[in-house]
Amino acid sequence: MEKVNKNYRRSRIIWMIVLSICGIVINLGGAALAEWLELPLFLDTVGTVLAAGLGGFVPGVTVGLLSNVIKALISDPASIYYGFINVMIAVITAFSVQKGYFKKIWTTLLYVLVISLIGGIVSAILTWFLYGFAGEGISVPFVKYLYNNGTFNMFQAQLVADFVIDLADKVVTVIVLLIVLFIIPQKVKESIWVDGWKQTPLSKEARKAARSTESRSMSVRTRILILLMSACFLIAAASTVISFMLYRDSTIDDHIKLGEGVAYLAASVIDADHVDEYIEQGEAAEGYLDIENRLYNVRNSSPDIQYVYVYKIMEDGCHVVFDLDTDGLAGSDPGDVIEFDDAFSKYLPALLAGEKLDPIISDETYGWLLTIYQPVYDSNGVCQCYAAVDISMNQLRDDQHSFFAKQIALFLGFFIFVLTIGLWVAEFNIIYPVNTMAISASGFAYNSDEARMNSVDRIKELDIHTGDEIENLYHALVKTTEDSMQYVADIQEHTETISNMQNGLIMVLADLVESRDQCTGDHVKKTAAYAKIIMKKMKEEGIYKDQVTDEFIADVEHAAPLHDIGKIKVSDTILNKPGRLTDEEFEIMKRHTTEGMEIINQAIAIVPDSAYLTEAKNISTYHHEKWDGSGYPEGLSGEEIPLSARIMAVADVFDALISNRSYKKGFSFEKSMDIIREGLGTHFDPLVAQAFLDAEDEVKRVAEEHSRIYEHKDDMKDDSKDTK
Repeated sequence: MEKVNKNYRRSRIIWMIVLSICGIVINLGGAALAEWLELPLFLDTVGTVLAAGLGGFVPGVTVGLLSNVIKALISDPASIYYGFINVMIAVITAFSVQKGYFKKIWTTLLYVLVISLIGGIVSAILTWFLYGFAGEGISVPFVKYLYNNGTFNMFQAQLVADFVIDLADKVVTVIVLLIVLFIIPQKVKESIWVDGWKQTPLSKEARKAARSTESRSMSVRTRILILLMSACFLIAAASTVISFMLYRDSTIDDHIKLGEGVAYLAASVIDADHVDEYIEQGEAAEGYLDIENRLYNVRNSSPDIQYVYVYKIMEDGCHVVFDLDTDGLAGSDPGDVIEFDDAFSKYLPALLAGEKLDPIISDETYGWLLTIYQPVYDSNGVCQCYAAVDISMNQLRDDQHSFFAKQIALFLGFFIFVLTIGLWVAEFNIIYPVNTMAISASGFAYNSDEARMNSVDRIKELDIHTGDEIENLYHALVKTTEDSMQYVADIQEHTETISNMQNGLIMVLADLVESRDQCTGDHVKKTAAYAKIIMKKMKEEGIYKDQVTDEFIADVEHAAPLHDIGKIKVSDTILNKPGRLTDEEFEIMKRHTTEGMEIINQAIAIVPDSAYLTEAKNISTYHHEKWDGSGYPEGLSGEEIPLSARIMAVADVFDALISNRSYKKGFSFEKSMDIIREGLGTHFDPLVAQAFLDAEDEVKRVAEEHSRIYEHKDDMKDDSKDTK
């Protein structure tokens, strides 16, 4: 078994590797082919769908994620951000194949629609955040066409175009999958499907039962799912926030360095000794235009620089020295005075003092700006003005959105991958082993030796080999069940010994009573045998089937020898009187029924839950009652009389009829049977008596057998007398 399981696991690992490699090659090859032929298709999920459809979840998500990672490394770095879409399609495909959705047309069409929505709509939203309108991909011409047509806005055009193209792509992909699934035989598909059994593989029915087990509060599967999701989410959230903050701070630092460099360059081209001339004369001042041109060159050195200006800060406001024109916005003229904004007031004391300011980030009238103020000193070291540079941070905002979208996309890809692998491993390493052990243990049968051995074998056949605590638990369960079954077998053996001893004691007790009655012979044994014949026939014919069970038959058979136990309190004179009893003697004889009841009541007080003692009480007390109510001791009639007593009545009377007594010769078998037949419905329960009559052959066999035994005993007595 262990060797078979090792071969099974090895074949699954090989298939997983083969499917993963083939799937990645098909994805990369399909994408390259579509690009080479300039097809309006992607063809980059064909390998994913085939791997998931043939091998299941693990090969599918592996191909889905690694295909995009490899493509990002060798040709298209942005592909890695779309990996989560491939992974989602893999999960949906494996689930659909597992549920048999491709066997129906409508579920197949629904599958195509779902993966097209994921591949088209989700991809369009991601593209929008990464590149903006019509920024990337084969859908760009179609997007622009839809937008220029005037029917859709930019975002709607992106969604519709990407969905339509992806729908066509997924139709082709699913057609390939359906052809492959149709061509490959079912047995081959079953051997290719990658699972991770750590036990003997289960059938579909057993797997369904193991997955549907109920729990008191929350299943292990749900707990693991919550744990994995929480862990992945917390790790991803923390890493995303940290990465975003680092990215933002790093980008702002880069902008600050750029602004400080530009501000320094701007300050370096200004002759601070002539600032007042520039303010008063403007372009007429000597060297003004040359400085202005150089400032334009400084500004044009980076597209992120939005404004460059030079102000002299005075009490009445900002006096313009230089203010460069910007697209759509003309600069102020030299000498213009610009009033201070309210937000500027906190910096005013430092500016008036000619101090250097830290970079200022604001988001007001002119947008999100980073402003750098660089003091411009004259030859005496006095700050005459400030060269200011405003760097637009709007692109940083867009970059942050793009970076955040990339982080989310990467997180989703690895999140779904880890979650799928984690659940798959948990399913085969924890959930199936634990649930199959629970099902096997709860379904353990104790009703027979064969059932018990079969139950033990079923547990041993699970062959759980997870290599951890669960395997230890399994081995402990196997040992416990084997030890328990041995213990049960020992108990059963002891119980049988005790039962045989009990029955032997009953027979000894009955023989003691019988030995006082010189007329009865083997009466207790014969009546017990006749009672058993009657009950078996009743069960065979379905008479009183709710009462005549195997347990009832066993109890009555064991209790039958005690039917005359009360005779132990009847004097030998009456018990062994050779002639007919007087009325007074008969009344005394009748008391053996109630005396028997008292004796057995004492036994019941000691052993209150004994079923056979209850039947012994019924038999000893009521076996002389008659169906028509003319019997004794209570004159019960019909079904008021306990069933065991009605059965014993037939057996007791028959044996009395057919047996020889000191005061009479026994009737023939046929005559005795006729008398029983005549008593149907009067003396005897007609159904019970008829069952006795129906078993005539068996009754005759027992009667003849005991007759031979009795004759043999008489011969031995005679031989003993001759010897004396």
